[in-house]
Amino acid sequence: MSQSTSTHFRATFAGLLLAMLLASLDQTIVATALPTIVRDLGGLDQLSWVVTAYLLGATVTMPLWGRASDLYGRKPLFLAAIGVFLAGSALSGAAQDLTQLIAFRALQGLGAGGLMTLAMAIVAEIVSPRERGRYQGYIQMVFVIASVAGPLLGGLFADHLSWRWVFYVNLPIGAATIALIVSALHLPVERKPVRIDSLGAALLAGGLTCLLLVTTWGGREYAWDSAEIAGLAAGAVALLVLFVAQERRAAEPILPLRLFRQPVFVIVSAALFLTTLAFFAVIVYMPVYLQVATGATATESGLLLLPLLLAATASTAIAGRVISRTGRYKAFPVTGLALMAVGLALLSGIGANTAYGGVALLLVFFGVGFGMVSQVLTIAIQNAVERSELGIATASANLFRSLGGAVGVALFGALFAGRLHGPGPAATADALSGVFLAAAPVAALGALVVLTLKEVPLRHA
Repeated sequence: MSQSTSTHFRATFAGLLLAMLLASLDQTIVATALPTIVRDLGGLDQLSWVVTAYLLGATVTMPLWGRASDLYGRKPLFLAAIGVFLAGSALSGAAQDLTQLIAFRALQGLGAGGLMTLAMAIVAEIVSPRERGRYQGYIQMVFVIASVAGPLLGGLFADHLSWRWVFYVNLPIGAATIALIVSALHLPVERKPVRIDSLGAALLAGGLTCLLLVTTWGGREYAWDSAEIAGLAAGAVALLVLFVAQERRAAEPILPLRLFRQPVFVIVSAALFLTTLAFFAVIVYMPVYLQVATGATATESGLLLLPLLLAATASTAIAGRVISRTGRYKAFPVTGLALMAVGLALLSGIGANTAYGGVALLLVFFGVGFGMVSQVLTIAIQNAVERSELGIATASANLFRSLGGAVGVALFGALFAGRLHGPGPAATADALSGVFLAAAPVAALGALVVLTLKEVPLRHA
């Protein structure tokens, strides 16, 4: 079904973009406000949980939102996700201590998992595969804008208003999103007389939580060879093995294992994991380089990331239009990942005295590559599955993307800490050089993985 020429479609799509903005922005907007939050609420030893709780909540619930929407309809589930997210936002803004804030951030994350998953699934529902490149490209632009603008906005709110506005700003945007979706989105609902696989959902959520805690705590809170990390790793393996056993016998599995028998699904999931892993090396550690190695302020470092933002936005838009016109897509992620690999290798050569202009050019190079990858791969997955599995397929793509980000932060954080020998701009720049150099072969491996993808021409309907 295509509504691409109707007023309803434009209003619906505006609502979907706002929803993606909410979910993506809250992954990064808190970072620069954390020092102010700690000064106000205390709890320095629990600081990382303000970010971790949100990511955990979002990641572990993505498959549940996706599968539930396949069974019970996307519009009611999408509105429920927005409601959960806004409740978490309001409560986070009103938190009186750090423990409350962490709990409310987890609630916010539960809603965010639905926002990210269902926004993309609804696009797949209302736009034909052939046209999807252009519209998924707009969503990719929002993701990139939020990734870069989040730290900048967080710093501005903390400096000039209050850190609480980092969360309160979601409320008017969310209200506008609900109004647009309620009034404009009309989807056929085919409710099936089935029960959701709650046991499978619980096992998957538990296994992923253990896995993400290993990547989050390993080398930071606990040594990699500690009993705590070993116990979490064993728990992750045990719960995920039980999850696979449950999915084999469930009538309506939360994550159908038959998806993993589709080569397109497996290849794209692996490529999304590697792409996001490599992307986080830049989006997390380039601000560190700009602030510590070159002396830029938090606000200035956000502005200095604009070349990456603009380059990724432009390449996403161009790729989407070409895909819509030709129906071919494979060349874009292959080229994009290759450009990301070269860009990371070149970024490994920057130092404390590298001119901003030179850094900006390298960020443009990297951004052009990244803009060609993520949403194009999502289109490939959606084009390869049945309409009845659009929700869970999209959720799975987002799941592997989120896991790539979590593993990337942990992996590169450990590498950065291990190479940082003493304070000072030069030492910081040297440590970050190793981070970017390590990320380059990850992106190159992603390009090799996508080369094995069999391109299925995009359908017109």
